[in-house]
Amino acid sequence: MGSEKILVGMSGGVDSSVAAYLLKELGYDVSAAYIKVWMNETDVFGHCPAQQDIDDGRAVSEQLGIDFEVVNLIDEYRSHVVDYLVEGYRRGVTPNPDMLCNREVKFGVFLKWAQANGFDSIATGHYCRTRCNTDGTTDLLEGNDKNKDQSYFLALLNQKQIQGGRFPVGELEKPEVRKIAQERRFPNADKRDSQGICFLGEVRINDFLEQFIDDQPGPIVNHLGKTVGEHRGLHRYTLGQRKGIGVPSNTDNQAYVVVEKKYDSNILQVAFDAPAAEGLWQTSVDVVNIHYANSKIETPCRMLAKVRYRDPSTPITYTPTGELSARIDFDEPQRALASGQVVAFYDGDCLLGGGFYK
Repeated sequence: MGSEKILVGMSGGVDSSVAAYLLKELGYDVSAAYIKVWMNETDVFGHCPAQQDIDDGRAVSEQLGIDFEVVNLIDEYRSHVVDYLVEGYRRGVTPNPDMLCNREVKFGVFLKWAQANGFDSIATGHYCRTRCNTDGTTDLLEGNDKNKDQSYFLALLNQKQIQGGRFPVGELEKPEVRKIAQERRFPNADKRDSQGICFLGEVRINDFLEQFIDDQPGPIVNHLGKTVGEHRGLHRYTLGQRKGIGVPSNTDNQAYVVVEKKYDSNILQVAFDAPAAEGLWQTSVDVVNIHYANSKIETPCRMLAKVRYRDPSTPITYTPTGELSARIDFDEPQRALASGQVVAFYDGDCLLGGGFYK
């Protein structure tokens, strides 16, 4: 056990700190590294959200008696994640940069960097678990804490990436993790969980996109064909959005919701949430660029799907339509499935893979 050399991706938060502690207690050869990304090098908004995280990660590492370093992956992060995010919004899709960060950076470039520098594997503070199979493959499972399960965010990983990962806190509930950190008096024991997109910190997505995408105002049109306002730019809105559209509720206190973004005519289509917004609900959807966690699914079958993070698993019929594409039919209609977002597939609590809504 102790012969395995593991590099912990130390984010500065409590989860990765406890992950490092648990591995060290088990006798592994543990080191820690903070992954420095683009927005933390030059923050156009005048603050550096990374510095406190680096300080916390270094302090915990010193307390544990393990090596700590900062790994600069700014260029790789910008090309794999930030550019993908900006181009997605520019093209009219809703990207999920955290999932690309996991696939391309943490379990991509960072894992390869670790292995090239003598480590056998990397560990993170994700709430998920692994299971070794008799055929030598490894399954990725939901975390025991269903309120914190983060397997959805790893839905685009391949088998090699899963085998290179360790997830020590996946067996625990979040309160247990907090308690461990508090008992060891980690400086970040009571630090709140990070929110929002991975590299933006407290910065709002629209404030970030303003640096790259010019606004193109256009009409907001309701379900009756009436122009009810003007939008600032279609990239600022998401399917199913209720707040921040800029159009007031009607006299019955019904609020408008975004039902379509028409890029050919630059129209933001809105409707009252019910019943005029029926088009928001889908019983089937095409999924493309599918990634499989273990074995490829080649025949129609029943399974579960998480249509977005925090949503419960829902039963579907999965029908392959190509090499990396499929049609999924939901037992119950699903709301606001935006193009470019990711659906994750499961067999019980076992992650099968994920793909992008077309």
